[in-house]
Amino acid sequence: MTPSTDAHAELPGRRRVLAGGAVAALAVAAGVPHSAHAADLPLLGTYDVVVIGAGAAGMTAALTAAKQGLSCVVVEKAPTFGGSAARSGAGIWIPNNPVILAAGVPDTPAKAAAYLAAVVGSDVSADRQQSFLSHGPAMISFVMANSPLRFRWMEGYSDYYPELAGGLPNGRSIEPDQLDGNILGTELAHLNPPYMAVPSGMVVFSADYKWLALSAVSVKGAAVATECLARGTKAALLGQKPLTMGQSLAAGLRAGLQSAGVPVWLNTPLTDLYLEGGAVTGAVVTSGGTAGLVRARRGVVVGSGGFEHNAAMRAQYQRQPIGTDWTVGAKENTGDGIQAGQRAGAALALMDDAWWGPTIPLPDQPYFCLAERTLPGGLLINQAGSRFVNEAAPYSDVVHIMYDRNAAAPDIPAWLIVDQNYRNRYLFKDVAPTFTFPDNWYSSGAAYKQWTLDALATSIGVPAAALRSTVSRFNSLAASGTDTDFGRGDSAYDHYYTDPSILPNSCLAPLWLPPYYAFRIVPGDLGTKGGMRTDARARVLRADGSVIPGLYAAGNASAAVMGHSYAGAGSTIGPAMTFGYVAALDLAGAL
Repeated sequence: MTPSTDAHAELPGRRRVLAGGAVAALAVAAGVPHSAHAADLPLLGTYDVVVIGAGAAGMTAALTAAKQGLSCVVVEKAPTFGGSAARSGAGIWIPNNPVILAAGVPDTPAKAAAYLAAVVGSDVSADRQQSFLSHGPAMISFVMANSPLRFRWMEGYSDYYPELAGGLPNGRSIEPDQLDGNILGTELAHLNPPYMAVPSGMVVFSADYKWLALSAVSVKGAAVATECLARGTKAALLGQKPLTMGQSLAAGLRAGLQSAGVPVWLNTPLTDLYLEGGAVTGAVVTSGGTAGLVRARRGVVVGSGGFEHNAAMRAQYQRQPIGTDWTVGAKENTGDGIQAGQRAGAALALMDDAWWGPTIPLPDQPYFCLAERTLPGGLLINQAGSRFVNEAAPYSDVVHIMYDRNAAAPDIPAWLIVDQNYRNRYLFKDVAPTFTFPDNWYSSGAAYKQWTLDALATSIGVPAAALRSTVSRFNSLAASGTDTDFGRGDSAYDHYYTDPSILPNSCLAPLWLPPYYAFRIVPGDLGTKGGMRTDARARVLRADGSVIPGLYAAGNASAAVMGHSYAGAGSTIGPAMTFGYVAALDLAGAL
């Protein structure tokens, strides 16, 4: 076994583990959680609570359990901790949290309840929605009191549907403040790397990216870039290892676990749940090819992530075309916890859905497209060469529309079309304005460049006349400032990743300067959002609505409290942490 360094004393000797190898092989092959063989496996430890997964949900659950006086262990499949949260921008959507209230955000419980109900609808029970809303603020206060994490309001990052009752155009989302990675000591080496590295020498927050994209054309953008560089310089002079976004969130939670004495066993995947008398009382885990049993006196919290990297599950539950190479979720997320829960009797829900977003399948890794499809001077077209969506709409909505329309008017892949004027003004991924794109973007078919729209249409296989007509129509709408076709710019959310110097509509600008570019757009995601059905206390439910004793789930291993929608930036991580917190409180009898 290769656990984190703080867990060596918790493990049995190698000889004892190997002695159970033959029996372990039978148990693993059987895949039966209540198998008699499982009880014969070497015992790796007994705790009050066993947490599966060292992501945001799992580490929050473990920290809460420990602070409630319960003994706890975290077992993690990957050689790193942090999961998808560590890779992310780490926006956290929690209405009425103490950070936004201190900043003067005019939120109230009534507004939040009205808004969430309008967004989610009947997909999720009212008591589960209320559990999230009522426990979320306390969770943030708890995390700040029991870890080095501090948070910043992402001012101006609108709720995704601010026009709905209770929606806030200036936003409710928060993100982690800067953290010095030195607090983790040698454990910092085990932090899952970010999805996109911060530019060298800079300290960048999620809220900075909208301005960095504009740094060549905006005074404020240039000022923010200078501030990011100044932060990086200061950190370097102080000998710090500055972390922000998901890196800060994961490191801060891990530091909290270190202080609380909670062991984290890395390279230790879940094989199955262990049941006695219909109740979950432990977990079968594997390390170095050998299985062992970790007993749980009170219960198991599954926070093992979704199934985005499991091709068979995606093919079984989700619409085509789908694949495992368009997701930016942690590569270890193959649905192990969901499958184990299902074998234990758990009902599943929302398995057809994901935290979708238009994505460019670049050759090194997929790129989840945020600002690029919203900035003025670009439009999305389908394979008929026509626009089909408000390009600035919430990213999950854009992909839902891609799938909904695909059978009748193929939209997968779609194409993001921009011109050289756009390229002269805006950052694209990490490529500065006017700079050339890497050759392998073109050779892989992720990007095309041509001097005329007709030639570009030929390159991407759409009708040239249709593309010319679409661009002409779009340019006339941009000139008027009103998108009467798809309403781009009608919502306050549409204007977040845009250029405020463009008038009368910061979302809309014509395409007129060759060469023209096309980028392949596919239905990517941040992770899947379907999993085990849970109640307001994060307890896992059977199909008949009864509770499986001792089994809890949070994060993407559970069916999302957001249903098929997405309330605002951080609607993944906010509920994941909240229900990890709720699960631990319930296990401690503190709810």
